[in-house]
Amino acid sequence: MNMDALDIGILGPAFLAGLLVLITHVPLGRQVLARGIVFIDLAVAQVAALGVLSADLVGWEPKGWQVQLLATGAALLAALLLTWMEKRWAEIQEALIGAMFVLAASAAIILLAHNPHGGEHLRDLLGGQILWVTWSDLLPLAMITVLTVFLRIRFNQQLDAMGFYGLFAIVVTASVQSVGVYLVFSSLILPALAVRGWKQARQPVLAYFVGALAYLSGLILSALFDLPSGAVIVWMLALIGLAVGRLRGYDKRY
Repeated sequence: MNMDALDIGILGPAFLAGLLVLITHVPLGRQVLARGIVFIDLAVAQVAALGVLSADLVGWEPKGWQVQLLATGAALLAALLLTWMEKRWAEIQEALIGAMFVLAASAAIILLAHNPHGGEHLRDLLGGQILWVTWSDLLPLAMITVLTVFLRIRFNQQLDAMGFYGLFAIVVTASVQSVGVYLVFSSLILPALAVRGWKQARQPVLAYFVGALAYLSGLILSALFDLPSGAVIVWMLALIGLAVGRLRGYDKRY
């Protein structure tokens, strides 16, 4: 156990990044469950990651505007395709989303086939590099979070399928480069799953509690025991979510 690893200069930005991700992902995750399209986040996140890898392949700076533009464009294209598929083949939408994920993941492997650091790049995009988030990295993520919250409050009732998928694509693109594909999926789905059995009024607060506690405890444990932060946080989301889900009987009594 390494107590010296508990450095607020490292863990602070990482935890705030996690909170910013949760602000947008928790309500979207509840909508995803309601729509019955659980794997949409994995598919769109993988397409956004494919955009990042494509930018890296042509030599663009990892955090340059070209990368953001290409990743967002790829995710929005996926959103447009998902909207079209929902209108045409609604009964097999979930299967088509899964197919999109597999195709994007396979394309990423092909793109990195001749890259000597390909395995490392792929691992970073899947597991994330949340501990590498700096204070300055939080500004664009915070701006997108504020914009997303405003759009959801102002136009939530008017959002059609394309509006929902488009907003989803922008949110996922911003978060996948900070926390990785696995944490994007987990932040969307696991808190929402954990609170499904609770009373409707308590679900949002509880879901945020599950997510915040999981990010905090996961970051601390990964720092203390020198473990991959993204993977540890995913497990903490699952374990804390399971515990909260098991407590739903208390909610029914009161």
